Amino acid sequence: MSRGQPGRRSLRPGGLGGMIMRGRRPAGPELAGRLEGSAQARRRMRVVLETIAGVRRVQEACAELGICEQRFETIRAEAIRAGIAALEARPVGRPPRVLTEAQAQIARLKERVAELEAQLQVAEVRVELAGVLPRPGVGPGKPLPRSGRAKESRRSRARPGEASKR
Repeated sequence: MSRGQPGRRSLRPGGLGGMIMRGRRPAGPELAGRLEGSAQARRRMRVVLETIAGVRRVQEACAELGICEQRFETIRAEAIRAGIAALEARPVGRPPRVLTEAQAQIARLKERVAELEAQLQVAEVRVELAGVLPRPGVGPGKPLPRSGRAKESRRSRARPGEASKR
């Protein structure tokens, strides 16, 4: 790979293959000193990030923190695990509200009230219709026949052997 090829970078540590970096300088391990937490936790995070970035050796980090290499590896693994857990994908949007038992009961009662109000409205409409519409078999005039064909009265029916008097 030659230096003159456009779009190619060298993978040398600490460099970008002669490319000029634009914008703000990235915050490295010193960022840990500006975040919240105890002084000891911030110091440990800074040292862990320095070893990950290749700025400091593990032996130097252990000497600064006053711990053995096994303990340092445990601390570094915990820090990386916590960072990965913090970067897990989460559902988009605001998390759903958790209702207390009282709020859930209020919601159920409101639904029940709405249901009963709807039933009451239906009953009121039925009562109003019952007052306006005539019911068959009740009210002024003759009652309607039970079948579609009008029944003949006994007098108008012809008796056997008699002729109709019409």
